[in-house]
Amino acid sequence: MDPVTTVGSVSSSETVEVTGHLMDSGVLSQILDDIREYEGDWVIDSIDVGREAADTSTATITVTSVDDEALQRLLMRLQTRGVNMVDPGEASVSPCDQDGVFPDGFYSTTNLPTKVRLDGTWLPVENPEMDCGLVVTREGDRTRVVTLPMSDVRVGMQVVCGASGIRVTVPEVARDEEHFGFMESDVSSEKPQAVLVRQVAEGMREAKEAGRKVLWVGGPGVVHTGAAPAMVAMVEAGFVDVLFAGNALATHDIEANLYGTSLGVDLAHGRGVKHGHEHHIRALNTIRKEGSIAAAVESGVLTGGIMHALVTHGKRFVLVGSVRDDGPLPDVHTDVLDGQRAMRAELPDVGFCLMVATMLHSVATGNILPASIPLVCVDINPATVTKLADRGSSQARGIVTDVGLFLEQLAHELVPGYRRA
Repeated sequence: MDPVTTVGSVSSSETVEVTGHLMDSGVLSQILDDIREYEGDWVIDSIDVGREAADTSTATITVTSVDDEALQRLLMRLQTRGVNMVDPGEASVSPCDQDGVFPDGFYSTTNLPTKVRLDGTWLPVENPEMDCGLVVTREGDRTRVVTLPMSDVRVGMQVVCGASGIRVTVPEVARDEEHFGFMESDVSSEKPQAVLVRQVAEGMREAKEAGRKVLWVGGPGVVHTGAAPAMVAMVEAGFVDVLFAGNALATHDIEANLYGTSLGVDLAHGRGVKHGHEHHIRALNTIRKEGSIAAAVESGVLTGGIMHALVTHGKRFVLVGSVRDDGPLPDVHTDVLDGQRAMRAELPDVGFCLMVATMLHSVATGNILPASIPLVCVDINPATVTKLADRGSSQARGIVTDVGLFLEQLAHELVPGYRRA
């Protein structure tokens, strides 16, 4: 890459290209805004916008920045939009010299499918995740490239630096009606809910038919709204393979089974009960006495609910706590870094993710999910379903609705003969 000399300064430039639905999606405008935000400049060398609605567009752009360091940061930013260098060259690798600290100029990852060129060979990154580093390992004749969070990097690890030798791919969205590719908009609040439910159900069925897992991310609203029986039915029908949640969902679900209340409110009649404020802490104490949720199921103390269904059907769950938690349950990860690692360990073979009634766990999960996994967020609060896309989960689609009613409809769609008890 030769520097381009300008009056009074030396700048660096690179030619990049991007392919996709650049005009109708607004991606090209976002790319040019990014260049300006990073105090760079641009010249569109060529653009082919296609002729039909299904045609993709391709643009070639020369981007310029004040120096090579600034240019590298700009190129990394542009790759979050699926922009690649026309001549990417070879990746540069530097060793870490401090635990928990990447080398200066490390490549900041996207969640897009990524390849790294080393010794003339393009190697796929095994676990794409945003806001991490790329670590190169060599075992005999085999070279691997994996994403690694900052907290897990160790002295001596070889980390990719700069944007050279890297290509990303934006997953294609299915545009025919026979495949899951619903909702052209990021957030749906006024579209017919029955249609959205059917499309979500179809996405889950497609994942299962492909031998992939369905990941759920849930908040306590699932229990508060009375939707736990619907979720139990979907666990039993095989449409919940993994659950990510906090202490609250599990605790309120267990309270509902032991006492018929959620935070002291009778779920059958919607009103508080005498001494109901004690129920959640007594539920916690009961499970802590047993030693674990699974132990409580095995001993017959816990006989129903979401957590009971997950245990009895051999499904996985990861509970990660917060400073707000009572108890917490013995199964809860109280170290958030351990919790993140446990969540990452469950991601292989996930083919669909449904997030319901939780902002914090939805954002946390969106941060570690590859962009290739379809992701749907359902919440009554529009801010929850837009935050994911704002934080970089470009594949996220949102449905603004009551979670209880949505899950009831979803159970009817997925579970033949489902009737709430």
